[in-house]
Amino acid sequence: MQHPGEGLSLDGPLRLGNRGEKVVALRRLVERAGSLPPGAAPDVFDDTLEAAVRAFQQRRGLVADGVVGVQTLRALEGARWHLGDRALLLTDGPLMRGDDVATLQERLVVLGLLPGPVDGVFGPLTDRALRELQRSLGVEPDGVCGDATLRAMDALARAVGGGDPWALRQQAEVADAGLSLAGKVVVLDPAHGGIDRGVVAEGLHEDDIAFDVATRTAARLRTIGVEPVLTRDAYDGPDDVTRAARAEEVGADVVLSIHCDGLTSPQASGVATFFWGDDRVGARSATGEHLASLVQREIVARTGMTDLRTHACTFDILRVTKMPAVQVELGYLTHAADAARLADPGFRDLVAEALVVAIQRLYLGEEDAVTGTLRLEDVLEYARLVESGSR
Repeated sequence: MQHPGEGLSLDGPLRLGNRGEKVVALRRLVERAGSLPPGAAPDVFDDTLEAAVRAFQQRRGLVADGVVGVQTLRALEGARWHLGDRALLLTDGPLMRGDDVATLQERLVVLGLLPGPVDGVFGPLTDRALRELQRSLGVEPDGVCGDATLRAMDALARAVGGGDPWALRQQAEVADAGLSLAGKVVVLDPAHGGIDRGVVAEGLHEDDIAFDVATRTAARLRTIGVEPVLTRDAYDGPDDVTRAARAEEVGADVVLSIHCDGLTSPQASGVATFFWGDDRVGARSATGEHLASLVQREIVARTGMTDLRTHACTFDILRVTKMPAVQVELGYLTHAADAARLADPGFRDLVAEALVVAIQRLYLGEEDAVTGTLRLEDVLEYARLVESGSR
């Protein structure tokens, strides 16, 4: 089944005031994803359409700015599919994606057949879990989720419930990884880069700040035997999917994506962290949430910055990565005090140390340190004790 709006491509973000056929296609996608009151004209990006886009972005854990860029468009195109609209299967070409795939995955997670994650992508793990379900239901195990499989699943769903085995699996993986950071691979992702400078304010550029903090963090990680990998150099700016693929390629244990923020309001200030998650079972990184909380607390304790807390979201760099990933917003370049601190190399050193300690605390366990008190020297001593067998 084809839905109106499919095939919309962007040669630049769509926003308030735009006109044309792309806006018509966008309006149809937004209508499919939720309620949209009639606008002044179908080919005009008006206030009504902007409000609907913002509401959709907020529901999906995206930046609710009312601007339709690549991530928002991808989420809207996924939302046009409901389970049962089309047969789902593992394809040889581009993998099938959409909310219907996520709904199927969620059911497989609840039944204990799919360990996770619920990412809306029909890959080999989903195919394997579906075939196992089909065999148990007495349905042809062809790996195609069509009418017969859906009818059998609906009958089963009325009698079966479950939990979130993926969260338990993530927690077990951290516990089994050992206490020392030595030998682990940490991917540091400095935001933006290349022609994309990110937020520019107070004489500062977000891409420069992010890259500097990443290199300072990498230097500290090397001293404790960690292999740090940066997703870009000082000049290029790959997209988030490419950055996530780099993390997969090097076998990262965790990913830290480093950003700064900016708003038109000069009063906005503070630090926030984000992890992948939405309201589906299995669509939440329990370890990512824990690490985000540790990063948030360590930075706030060391710097005294305003605590904007930790939040679930569906940013690509967090959604696409298969390992625990955190995005940290280190402050607002549009806030004079935040910008002054971010311009200070000593402040960036504090942030780098906070990031290293937060990663170590992920493997230590909560009882091993009080927030803000563990120093890099302590981490080095701990690594030495673990290596010598004294711990």
